[in-house]
Amino acid sequence: MIQVNLKKVVDDTYSIDIGKGNSPKLPSLLKKLVPAFRYIIITDSNVAKLYGKTFLFHFEKEKLNASLVSFRAGEENKTRETKAELENKILQHSAGKDSVIIALGGGVVGDVAGFVASTLFRGIPFVQVPTTLLAQVDSSNGGKTAVDHPLGKNLIGAYHQPKHICIDTDFLKTLSQEEYVNGIAEIIKQALIQDEKFFLFLEKEMEKLVNRDEKILKTTIEWNCKLKASIIEKDEREIGPRKILNFGHTIGHAIETLSQYKLRHGYAVSVGMVAESLIAKELGWLKENDVQRIENILKRVKLPTRLPKSISPITILKKMQLDKKSKEGKIKYSLIDKVGHCEFNVGVENEIALRCMRGIME
Repeated sequence: MIQVNLKKVVDDTYSIDIGKGNSPKLPSLLKKLVPAFRYIIITDSNVAKLYGKTFLFHFEKEKLNASLVSFRAGEENKTRETKAELENKILQHSAGKDSVIIALGGGVVGDVAGFVASTLFRGIPFVQVPTTLLAQVDSSNGGKTAVDHPLGKNLIGAYHQPKHICIDTDFLKTLSQEEYVNGIAEIIKQALIQDEKFFLFLEKEMEKLVNRDEKILKTTIEWNCKLKASIIEKDEREIGPRKILNFGHTIGHAIETLSQYKLRHGYAVSVGMVAESLIAKELGWLKENDVQRIENILKRVKLPTRLPKSISPITILKKMQLDKKSKEGKIKYSLIDKVGHCEFNVGVENEIALRCMRGIME
């Protein structure tokens, strides 16, 4: 028998720079942090119109070899076909293994660009430049990259950590209020699963956060990113504790998929958090007062707390059984037992889940 010893220590440490107007300085930073022969900026059609030329100009100003490639915006384009289309465009730009991919955009861009980086030339470095609040506080941080499949969200992907994350709050100026609120849902989730003090801060300062107060916004993003980073450091590949990040997502992802992505991610997760809080209450884990606090803060942000009429609980249940989080066809939940603490791999009888979902139908 031949033994092939491949034990290794990998350092995938990365930095997160959070600030106002810091993205123009990124090319200068990357010269030292992630030097490359060519930088490939991947974005979508919406972000390309808003920031494409300006962002590319900053690289040209630093005399860096950079190219911009884009794809049609929208969750419905987060597919294997889009990934192949981007790979074809990148190869036409004579990119090689000494290239670096930069994801400029929201969660869809970050997920697709990161997945391209994870497989192109068997893996090349990439950098996240998230332009939506949702991407800044959630999807850019943690190395999850993926595309969707007709059977479910993020079913095909890889873990590929970024070399750096540049969070520039100036990008949020062009974000619609609906898309901005979409990100607040994930911030509320982060507080609920991990830090009661953060949740108390949000309860106190929510109006300022909704109105994009610069000081509150920066504090919120920093607090959120630190909390999520502490989980990722313990469990990069979601074998254990990282699963708590799925609170609200087991039901939320099913709702999002069944709406054919017409319902934004944060909006679907908002409904999912209410439903899963009711499940936790039904199990005797969560107090009625805490369920009310969760519903109240979501309503203050104008996030939905009721299941859309067009989506039935039984259909959601069937979709959840196909989710990547289910094991041997059994649905596993991440549920909070109090504000600031979450348990994972929780088995719940289907009848309980259905009863709770029926209780929040429109």
